[in-house]
Amino acid sequence: VQLQASGGGSVQAGDSLRLSCVGSGRALSDYRVGWSRQAPGKEREFVAAIRGGGGSTAYADSVKGRFTMSRDRAKNTVFLQMNSLESADTGVYYCATMTYFRLVSGTLWVDDVESWGQGTQATVSA
Repeated sequence: VQLQASGGGSVQAGDSLRLSCVGSGRALSDYRVGWSRQAPGKEREFVAAIRGGGGSTAYADSVKGRFTMSRDRAKNTVFLQMNSLESADTGVYYCATMTYFRLVSGTLWVDDVESWGQGTQATVSA
């Protein structure tokens, strides 16, 4: 499946953004899909993921309660609604499909990333 991410932008702290990840070639609902981000000078981290089928979600502690991931099957799209943004949320956001993910002590661990979308930049000013 090919992934196309969009929706980033420049906002003020406290504002919201909604990122979209559109799949093509296969039904995205068949996959576990996650969002990762890479801040300047930091390693890439996964912040949210959604399972296929029933679509249960998991969030890293850094975004829990502020970010919400959802699917629109008809549009073959997953979304990341980001509310109450903080300057620490600044980074390039990537969507990806993977074979497995798990939440351990507030950190989202992902195995076997299959496909990456291109990044979309989110910049949050204090």
